[in-house]
This record gives sequence, structure tokens and C-alpha cells, in this order.
Amino acid sequence: MGFDALVTGHLLKMDAGVESGGKDQGPRPKPLLLAALSGCSGMDIVSILKKMKVVDYDFEIQIDADTADEHPMVYNEIDLVFRFSGNDLPEEKVKKAVSLSTEKYCAVNAMLGKTAKINVKIYINDSEVML
Repeated sequence: MGFDALVTGHLLKMDAGVESGGKDQGPRPKPLLLAALSGCSGMDIVSILKKMKVVDYDFEIQIDADTADEHPMVYNEIDLVFRFSGNDLPEEKVKKAVSLSTEKYCAVNAMLGKTAKINVKIYINDSEVML
């Protein structure tokens, strides 16, 4: 049940859990889609904020998804939460960077958005910011 994938020159091990006949030696393929989504948007946002001269902040992404009950058990809803912390973060620039990523630039978001509803939330210093 284990597979190796060579992705842009990097070895990625995937495996099923022991309960499914695997050895749990790597992530499952479907959750890697969520990791790809958070990585894609995260890289976009950091790049956009850098161009906007927004620096000296911390940033994390939390992601969770609901799966359909029947096969092929696709993700039908994804919650994508962007958490920023730092002093004097410009709310409008943060909102614009997140919007540009999630609505225009992130190809993973565009692909997953064809099968799943993607809910986006932004927090700055633990306060929710409305898009």
C-alpha cells in the first residue's frame, strides 16, 4: 500500500494506515490535497504581503474538511482559516492578499473549489476580520 512519488525532484512517501493494510509510513493521498491548498495559498499570501511591504508578522493556516458519505468520498466543504499576528498589521492589505490568493492566484484552490465549498476566515491577533 506504500507508494513513493518523485515531486519536482523531492521524494514523497505515501502509505495507508495499518487498519487499511498499510504500514503508516507516510501521509494518505487525500489529506495531501489539503496540505497543497494551504501551501499554495500560504506562499501566495507571503509573496503578496512582501510586495506590499508588510513584514514582521507571524502567520499560520488551519485547514479542516468534511468528506462526502458515499464514494468517491470527495471533500465537499473545506474550512480555510488564516491567522496573522503582529503589531500594527494593516487589515486591508492582509484582506487583499488573502482574497487575491483564494480568488485569483492559487490554482489548488481553483481546482478543489470545483468540487468543494471553500470557506475562508481571517484572524488578525485573534480577532476575526470580515472579507
